[in-house]
Amino acid sequence: MPLSTTGTYLGPAPRLFPGCRRRCRRVRNDVSVSCRPRKCNSNLVGARIPRGKVITTARGSSTGELEGHASSRLPPQPCSWGQSSDLLSRIDLDELMKKDEPPLDFPDTLEGFEYAFNEKGQLRHIKTGEPFVFNYREDLHRWNQKRYEALGEIITKYVYELLEKDCNLKKISIPVDATESEPKSFIFMSEDALTNPQKLMVLIHGSGVVRAGQWARRLIINEDLDSGTQIPFIKRAVAEGYGVIVLNPNENYIEVEKPKIHVQSSSDSSDEPAEKRERKDKVSKETKKRRDFYEKYRNPQREKEMMQLYIRENGSPEEHAIYVWDHFIAQAAAENVFFVAHSYGGLAFVELMIQREADVKNKVTAVALTDSVHNVWHQEAGKTIREWMRENCCNWVSSSEPLDTSVESMLPDCPRVSADRQTLDCGKTFKIASYAKETEQFKEQQQEWI
Repeated sequence: MPLSTTGTYLGPAPRLFPGCRRRCRRVRNDVSVSCRPRKCNSNLVGARIPRGKVITTARGSSTGELEGHASSRLPPQPCSWGQSSDLLSRIDLDELMKKDEPPLDFPDTLEGFEYAFNEKGQLRHIKTGEPFVFNYREDLHRWNQKRYEALGEIITKYVYELLEKDCNLKKISIPVDATESEPKSFIFMSEDALTNPQKLMVLIHGSGVVRAGQWARRLIINEDLDSGTQIPFIKRAVAEGYGVIVLNPNENYIEVEKPKIHVQSSSDSSDEPAEKRERKDKVSKETKKRRDFYEKYRNPQREKEMMQLYIRENGSPEEHAIYVWDHFIAQAAAENVFFVAHSYGGLAFVELMIQREADVKNKVTAVALTDSVHNVWHQEAGKTIREWMRENCCNWVSSSEPLDTSVESMLPDCPRVSADRQTLDCGKTFKIASYAKETEQFKEQQQEWI
């Protein structure tokens, strides 16, 4: 069905006159357009012809009204019938960018966004008092998403500040023996994390954009700090005499701008005939031009090309957990170590157990998992690990059942109990302090379950 560049329906497709050697095309109302076998003077896609006027669309031109014959005001434009013409090559992309998407230039502070956290820890607009609005500009999803991500990066830094100022944690750089020039990450620890003789709590968040001190960026932005951060758990742990270590398993690499590589053509030294080299070079240039064009059209405000430099021995959440265990947790004086691991953090803990089974069993007293995505079969956890998890771990999962109701599990590891969605989102199901105190009672209950 022929359409104009503006999407207007132009009537049925033209039909060939039967037996015509000049490839004449018939359009509505018996008006014909003649075409040479290899070149077309009018280059018409289709036409609707009311009396007295012809409204037509030509390749590379805008819809317009032409009086008289369809080709009366169209300049001759050669086309090859076996090839599709590049319509998009005639679009002014710079103008398109200005109209369709504002610059991806966002503030680097909460004040710049005109937002602030109120006394309840809720993110609110400074002037209107309204919650954060994702669809700030209608029909510009990509721009809105980039704005949301820019705000998320500011919030990440804001949470880091709270960990240091409100929770009195120290920022510790890793690897511990990193040189000045190599990529580095960090974790957070309380002053007594390694010296507390009694209790140490270790917090591991899930996968995605969250960083140390966060459970979910979405909850921080749309709910409040207590819902989306680990701060309530840290404060309660400190109040009850725990040392605290906050892991940062998603900080696996740094991004730097990719250097431009200039490749010299070696075609001059080739034994290929000059004609063949020219054809290959022409095809290569056309392919690159077409690829660059469509990339620019798809992503008009193309950002700098970045490359990832991975952090030594911390290139994945699993590596990070093992590294922090070897260099910090294993050196801690605490007689009892307790883990809180959310989502992918549970998988990282199980991997830690597989790699350091004896040490973990010797130091860890209890593990609270929340919506953990670990799988003892896929991770090939042995029988002794599964038995230890049944006695020392509990997985609180999203459920409509009342809190702590037993939930059936397909895996032969730790028991699963319900954490209704509202409670889980509000971050009040972990009950770590009481869970730690009741470890012996929990083990007795486990024996009854088994």
